[in-house]
Amino acid sequence: MAIEWNGVFPAMTTKFKEDDTLDLDVLGKNIDAQMEAGIHGLILGGSLGESSTLSFAEKEVLVKFSLQKTAGKIPVLLNVAEGATKNAVMQAQNAEKWGAQAIMLLPPMGYRSDFHETVTFFKTVASSVSIPVMLYSNPIDYRIEVTLDMLEALADIPNIQAIKESSRDVTNVTRIINKFGDRYKVLCGVDTLTVEELLMGAVGVVGGLVCAFPRETVKLYYMVKEGKIKEAVELFRWFLPMLEMDIRPKLVQYIKLTEVQVELGTEYVRAPRLPVTGAEREMILTTVKQALAKRPVFEN
Repeated sequence: MAIEWNGVFPAMTTKFKEDDTLDLDVLGKNIDAQMEAGIHGLILGGSLGESSTLSFAEKEVLVKFSLQKTAGKIPVLLNVAEGATKNAVMQAQNAEKWGAQAIMLLPPMGYRSDFHETVTFFKTVASSVSIPVMLYSNPIDYRIEVTLDMLEALADIPNIQAIKESSRDVTNVTRIINKFGDRYKVLCGVDTLTVEELLMGAVGVVGGLVCAFPRETVKLYYMVKEGKIKEAVELFRWFLPMLEMDIRPKLVQYIKLTEVQVELGTEYVRAPRLPVTGAEREMILTTVKQALAKRPVFEN
């Protein structure tokens, strides 16, 4: 399946049962809601999906189950985030073997690799598979920025096709487009910057709150792309208090708690994470409750 990279790609949370096993029934319900809303692809096992706590076997289950649910209608991507190059290669090759249509690839985990090491890592992993690759640049959380010079050094690797831009610097979208044209597809990777980065030329969104609000996220994407800026701004202002959960250290717990409020998820997280309690929990519930009280109603 060729990937256009345009549109909304939820970074799916991983649904667990109380006994810490995968909850495929709830995952399936969420995937149904995502597809009904018109999302354009699924990303499994990312940061929001608690990647570092998932076994290879669990990732295989998630990929194969999601492929069955989506039935070829949209691409399924697996995140690859590993500390050792050989493990990243193994995971990328597993993803391809399991049927994933692409991977999202982070720089080495746990070690701040320099320019040459980072480029070599990306080249080695991408060249080990034939499926498309989306690089993930998030220097805030992972300390390594995928720079313009890195992208130039990687330009001859044909299956490196896109970049999830999460530096929180909106001008990076323009810098990438100015230097490379359409060589790399740029997707916004920070919920709170969705409108700004789409306006500046990002072709898609890798979202977090879309896990709970797929219809609103897809509507926002199309409003911006169709030039309905007034409507987009209005929708975005409603959405922003919840979108800000995406840039908090406990984004996993916050977004999972939000999914529960709209009956699209479970609150169970994998240790060392723990569900939020007390005033912190009430803060999230109040934010979601206030948003739901004014939830937009769309004609179609």
